[in-house]
Amino acid sequence: MRFLSLLFRNRLAAMGAVVLSLIVLLVLLIPVLPLQDPDVTNTADRFLPPLSEGHLLGTDHLGRDLLARLLYGTRLSLAVGLFAALIAGTIGSAVGIVAGYFGGRIDNVIMRGIDMLMAFPYILLALAIVAALGPGLLNALIAVAAVNIPFFARNIRGITVGLAGREFIDAARLSGMGHGRIILTELLPNVLSTIVIAMSTTVGWMILETAGLSFLGLGSQPPQADLGSMLGEARSSMITNPHTSIVPGIMIFLIVMSINLLGDGVRDALDPRLRSGALARPQARTMVRRKAPLPADDGKGLLNIQRLETQFHVGKRVYRAVNDVSLHVNAGECLGVIGESGSGKSVTALSVMGLVASPPGVITGGAVRYEGEDLLAAPYESLRKKRGEKVAYIFQDPLSTLHPLYRVGDQLAEAIQVHHRVSDAEARAKAIELFRSVRIPNPESRIRNYPHEMSGGMRQRVGIAMALANDPDVIIADEPTTALDVTVQAQILSLLDDLRRERGLAIVFITHDFGVVAQLCDRVAVMYGGRIVEQGTTTDILDRPAHPYTKRLMACVPELGGGKRELAAIPGLPPIVSDLPPGCAFAPRCHKATPACREGEIALDGGDARAVRCIHPEEEIA
Repeated sequence: MRFLSLLFRNRLAAMGAVVLSLIVLLVLLIPVLPLQDPDVTNTADRFLPPLSEGHLLGTDHLGRDLLARLLYGTRLSLAVGLFAALIAGTIGSAVGIVAGYFGGRIDNVIMRGIDMLMAFPYILLALAIVAALGPGLLNALIAVAAVNIPFFARNIRGITVGLAGREFIDAARLSGMGHGRIILTELLPNVLSTIVIAMSTTVGWMILETAGLSFLGLGSQPPQADLGSMLGEARSSMITNPHTSIVPGIMIFLIVMSINLLGDGVRDALDPRLRSGALARPQARTMVRRKAPLPADDGKGLLNIQRLETQFHVGKRVYRAVNDVSLHVNAGECLGVIGESGSGKSVTALSVMGLVASPPGVITGGAVRYEGEDLLAAPYESLRKKRGEKVAYIFQDPLSTLHPLYRVGDQLAEAIQVHHRVSDAEARAKAIELFRSVRIPNPESRIRNYPHEMSGGMRQRVGIAMALANDPDVIIADEPTTALDVTVQAQILSLLDDLRRERGLAIVFITHDFGVVAQLCDRVAVMYGGRIVEQGTTTDILDRPAHPYTKRLMACVPELGGGKRELAAIPGLPPIVSDLPPGCAFAPRCHKATPACREGEIALDGGDARAVRCIHPEEEIA
């Protein structure tokens, strides 16, 4: 059911499935339908037009009923296409898996043979095979299957080569598993979805190829009918009696189009990257569908997030990732946003400049104001110009942010030239200056490095340099030190703090590390379940946490030199944002929870300097 629901979310695939199902249903009902014998001739009824008495679709040049021949021919063409795909897919996939798994000489011998087959035009190769075997539908099926084996072998071999060097294959070898068992139990399950997708998208093509051979008289032989032979017999009367060629032509079109559309839907439904989201390419900016009136501009901060709501619509489920979040940051200030994974920190940050993937992401409420302008309502061109120039991002993984095939200096120069008309020499000089400002040694030579030639800390410095390339006013740093060792992390934090003070940057620093918050941030906002549960100055939050979640989160941090103590892990798991509990989302995990905590809306009480969303706080606040 899960597969079908994902498949039918793609409307074109659903339409293809419906059309193909109707065709298959008609073919299966042939024994019970009142059809005439498709091979009985009656020259007295030659070329009867459609809707003639006793002949719904008319007759052909020998007076044979076109409806009967169409349904019988469709059944034959579908069977041939399906069996050809199964044969080609099975043999080609087996060849590809063996070549990719063993590699070396076996791979070279097999793939050179495949290359020789692919060197011939496939239709000429099919004609040569049929000429050698003789005309006939079975021989046409063999020819079509044979010419498509290289397609499957090439695709599956490429995937297998990547899998054969993975750790789980090495572990299987070390455990004593033989080659056959590894191929059947470890490799095949990992490539099976690709095989199914390839077969589903090539069945239509194989039906066309078989029809082409029958059209040339090399496939089905008279009086046997398939769609290709029906077209071949009708070509001499195409002008005088066009219905004899239009009827099988439309059926071929419907079959091939429905199979191709359904194949695309199957590919998307089986792809784990698309299976969890919408089956569509993300838009250039996050979709905005605000239901409530815009909150009035309160004039807070350089960047002001007001009552922001961001959701993910996946099928019938709605994930409320960000729910009524209000934050602001001033020039020269660092605001820390802290919370467990899945609390909504990154989605909040990406919503600022419309970078949440849409579909499935939708901003359903609130406003994001930069210098008073609502970015959510700004035209796309205005928003695109502000990305990187006014508001810049430093992402968590610099290796995935940087393009692996371009030198880091070229990528930095491109970031500059997108927003400013400068020459290549000026952009290069600015890139060197930025590398020097982020403490990269020998910047003149390092700008020619590729990302893989740099360490994690150096790549993160490149990411910071790209964020600074256009002198932005606001930097949003999404856990930029998570993957770094302690020494490099300290250097990066020190660098960001120095840049903030030198340039007057406003920084929104997303993290789950209270040590980072203590070192860098002026104010802190604690998030849980897509909402702000506590906010205040760093000193107040660290010295006197008011929300039980904040206190329990801090208790999980180990202290050096503090003696032995048990790390107090928070029981339970964070809430599922598609099914948030009523009242306080932290109540199921809170030791102070009462029935009142599970009823109604709990407001964020307090002012900008200090606020908490709790009716039983650990510390009373003014």
